[in-house]
Amino acid sequence: MRIVFLDRGSIGPSVELHRPSFEHDWVVYDQTAPDQVAERLADADIAISNKVPIRRDSIEKCPKLKMIAIPATGYDAFDLEACRERGIVVSNVRGYAINTVPEHTFALILALRRSIVGYRQDVIDGEWQKSGQFCFFNHPIKDLRGSKLGIIGEGVLGQGVADLARAFGMEIMFAAHKGVDGLGPLYTPWDQVIETADIITLHSPLMPATKNMIAEPEFRRMKQKPLLVNCSRGGLVHEGDLVKALDEGWISGVGFDVLTSEPPAPDNPLLKVLDRPNVIVTPHVAWASEEAMQTLWNQVRDHLENFERGEPSNVVT
Repeated sequence: MRIVFLDRGSIGPSVELHRPSFEHDWVVYDQTAPDQVAERLADADIAISNKVPIRRDSIEKCPKLKMIAIPATGYDAFDLEACRERGIVVSNVRGYAINTVPEHTFALILALRRSIVGYRQDVIDGEWQKSGQFCFFNHPIKDLRGSKLGIIGEGVLGQGVADLARAFGMEIMFAAHKGVDGLGPLYTPWDQVIETADIITLHSPLMPATKNMIAEPEFRRMKQKPLLVNCSRGGLVHEGDLVKALDEGWISGVGFDVLTSEPPAPDNPLLKVLDRPNVIVTPHVAWASEEAMQTLWNQVRDHLENFERGEPSNVVT
């Protein structure tokens, strides 16, 4: 079998890419542009792609392609319908980020809640040194204990965030799905979460029902001026409205690890506010602890082995 990895650069260099035990040709590219996909997969039996889109037009030019292995959970970059029509198996990985994403989420929450970024910059700029005091108070500092955490997304990552929140003594609210009532006693109505949470964190998939689910109407109803954290998917929050919410004081801070386009386009409105002490944007690395990335790759290798044995695993087609 010929195995082609289209975007090795999407996994950290410290990760050992253990290769499958069956006989194969192995071709690795650090990056692949969309217009290079068909050419690079022309003779491939198996494609490995994290974020390089594989669409119908490319699939139609790859007659030997039998499997797509995704070293990620999301699969919106792949044309599943075209794969079904061709009998191409598509497998993703799951459960590899159960520690790293909740931990990154809380790193952002703690940094914002205690104004770590602002105070660090004050020391760099010499403000503390000029103050004449053993401490000074340029930025707000708040405890987590007793505050209300609204979690949008009740899957394994949302549950992991809740576990950490309980250790901090926070009050947890899992938001009912937007526009849906009657999800049971474990859920807090969507509007109540939006209006009463001190911190809101997103752990939802991106799909038509969740695209821009937080925009200006929601921001205007945020009575507690919460922190908003997104370590899930870009596109869940309207980014232009997010900057307006910061400017208007409807929210107190932003911690985002994901953006609508990645890397961000030059006109992304968040790029204009990165120097603010209550804004933290990280480059889609919440998932990327060394332990998580190695677990992810080990799953990919297992999927390749299982496919070769005729027992495909984690199939999403």
